[in-house]
Amino acid sequence: MTVLKCIAVDDEPLALRLVQTFIEQTPFLELISTCDNAVDAMGLIREAKPDLVFLDINMPNLSGMELARLIQDQAGPLPKIIFTTAYNHYAIEGYKVNAVDYLLKPFSYEEFLRASSKVLQLSEEANNHFNPIAADDEFIFLKVEYQWVRISLKDITYIESLKDYVKVHLEDSQKALLSLISLKALEEKLPSSKFMRVHRSFIVSLDKISAISKNSIFIDKIEITVGEQYKEAFKTLVDKWLK
Repeated sequence: MTVLKCIAVDDEPLALRLVQTFIEQTPFLELISTCDNAVDAMGLIREAKPDLVFLDINMPNLSGMELARLIQDQAGPLPKIIFTTAYNHYAIEGYKVNAVDYLLKPFSYEEFLRASSKVLQLSEEANNHFNPIAADDEFIFLKVEYQWVRISLKDITYIESLKDYVKVHLEDSQKALLSLISLKALEEKLPSSKFMRVHRSFIVSLDKISAISKNSIFIDKIEITVGEQYKEAFKTLVDKWLK
């Protein structure tokens, strides 16, 4: 399981303690230190090289936003940043320094977990040491909960996007597999000879298509609409089939 090394920075003791508690109850996060000011945090980030920094914005001497700009000027791998603040007018400025997310105080653990999961997904996509497709294009590895699961390509019927996750529907299985990866990232791992993106939320197995209409694909009783931006590519494929 990928574990992200974290630093929490906040000049408010109660807010800092809350972030620390949330980190400690999240399996894929490891707290390596906390700081109550951005000046000390700058030195710690250079020394400890964390994967993720939970960063308050309004702090004396050096603000969290100023620290984020300094982090961007560092050489080497940069930590991801999630801002934690009581003020919502920093959101646009936060994205200018490539913050992954922006948590508005008071935030819940659910909101914290959702933001942290985005960083986990980015990390696993960048550091995936598994060969995503076998040499003979017969299977793919996907992270499901806390395991890498081997999935035979021939068993996949279609794949559905659910925000930050994908739902992989399998033949002869009532339970689909849920994996924390974007549909675009998964699309890049799949062989284009066997799978096609037909909608912003769907990839289908070409071998499992049982019928087609002008604007839809059928996989047994499941109907999937072909999105506008995918119609031309799908029409080209259908024309080849019908020759």
